[in-house]
Amino acid sequence: MPEHAAPTNHYLSDKAVASRYGISRATVWRWAKEQPTFPRPVKLAGCTRWRSEELQKWETQQEKTSATDAVAAA
Repeated sequence: MPEHAAPTNHYLSDKAVASRYGISRATVWRWAKEQPTFPRPVKLAGCTRWRSEELQKWETQQEKTSATDAVAAA
């Protein structure tokens, strides 16, 4: 392993999450409040951030759900 390995957790602001999904910041907060599967933000030094690792897991879960729904509809 390299001496100076990059940290495994990267944190994203609501603005960065919105940009990642092509949605508004308000939608990010609505998802956080209303969708039980959407990753919960964490507070870091007074700032609210989302762990990119958790967002990636959520994306994978959404892809699997979409694929299952497509097969069930066929």
